[in-house]
Amino acid sequence: MLEFYEPGAAIIEDTVAKTVERVNEANKRVLDFMFGAQKVMLEEAIFVSDEILDRVRTETRLFNEFISKIAGAHSVKDFSTLREECGQHRIDFVRRDSGRIAKHGERMIEATAGLFNGRSQM
Repeated sequence: MLEFYEPGAAIIEDTVAKTVERVNEANKRVLDFMFGAQKVMLEEAIFVSDEILDRVRTETRLFNEFISKIAGAHSVKDFSTLREECGQHRIDFVRRDSGRIAKHGERMIEATAGLFNGRSQM
């Protein structure tokens, strides 16, 4: 390191050291933010893939149930019962799906707020 022989040399060294410390702290915060954002994005990708798979399974199960009930229906009364049951299953599915989406939205808001506040996520 260069040595200064002037009276203000110690002040300059102190100012440079504080500046370097602030820059290092800012770099650490940016790096933490970037890693946190990357973590949130990867978690979101995993969540989306799981949700798609779960939705396909549920839709397939509901469709198979619908087809089997159509095959078993032989009268207008059976078709009326089929419509009511399948409609209720569909309403229940949409209700559960909406609840999951709302819960996921809350979780993402918390993770994003934590990311911007500098706290560790999840």
